[in-house]
Amino acid sequence: MKVAVTGAAGYLGTNLIPQLIERGHEIIAIDRAAPTTSDPAVTWVEGDVLDTASMREALDGAEVVYHLVALITLAERNDLAWRVNTEGVRVTAEAALEVGARRFVHTSSIHAFDQYRAGGHIDETSGRSDDPSLPVYDRSKWSGELALRPVIERGLDAVIVNPTGVYGPTDNPKQLSRLNRTTAEAVRGRVPVMIGGGFDLVDVRDVAQGLILAGEKGRTGENYLLGGYMTKLIDLCRMAAAHADVKGPRFAIPAKALGAVLPVVEPIGKRLGSDILSKAALGAILSAPVVDHGKAERELGYRPRPVEETVADLVDFLRAARPA
Repeated sequence: MKVAVTGAAGYLGTNLIPQLIERGHEIIAIDRAAPTTSDPAVTWVEGDVLDTASMREALDGAEVVYHLVALITLAERNDLAWRVNTEGVRVTAEAALEVGARRFVHTSSIHAFDQYRAGGHIDETSGRSDDPSLPVYDRSKWSGELALRPVIERGLDAVIVNPTGVYGPTDNPKQLSRLNRTTAEAVRGRVPVMIGGGFDLVDVRDVAQGLILAGEKGRTGENYLLGGYMTKLIDLCRMAAAHADVKGPRFAIPAKALGAVLPVVEPIGKRLGSDILSKAALGAILSAPVVDHGKAERELGYRPRPVEETVADLVDFLRAARPA
């Protein structure tokens, strides 16, 4: 079967494509970056998710489309991120409908759900990120889902997945994801102190599998949370450090203490050009909602692997990828 993957050279795409190859699919890999594999089953093409003609041409012949493209940012406002994460969804979905794709799998995010007023628990029925004060990424991921709905009503068979905090191998060593960067620092023994609190973390390989399962078994128009396990950041760093045989963080700064001073330190961080101490960076950790991915388990057969397995594999990957 011919399938298309937008954002194919990115973190999630890099992990999704090998699983699609294993299933014997012919892949149209769409990205503006250079190819990451020379496998004969993969045809690399350029595509612009903001250009309708470009996407129609790129998706031509695809039976299933996996839409991964997103611009991740911690900014409060970012016009390009808003367009890519909203208009880009609509353009790609409309192109998929026009070329006759029989299935469209859209990768949204847990951030499309308002974690600040979730009451400690999130499932597919929880409140959405429609508050104008939320970071642009949160609001744009929810608005991207809204942009998809009219195309579904016009006949596109689409399903939506919402991964939680994604980490694990394989990643780009020169541009690691935020969680993988934190783990890499722990592997080098450079994290003596960590922020308290945690978040639901999920292996990127499990998210890739969840995308495929959603394409095969998901119900049209439905959301599926692809989560893993609630994990304290200090535990993540300590596990990684122990696997690398280095010293891990000795203690954690309580999340509540950071939350109390956030209104003061966030403006200072902005002036210094840092987003580490910001609502966008710390909001999910401070709220720390329990994510219920039972729907994906029941309907898709989704099963995330243990944290310990992901951390061990990630540490091995980071040490192998580190320059001598």
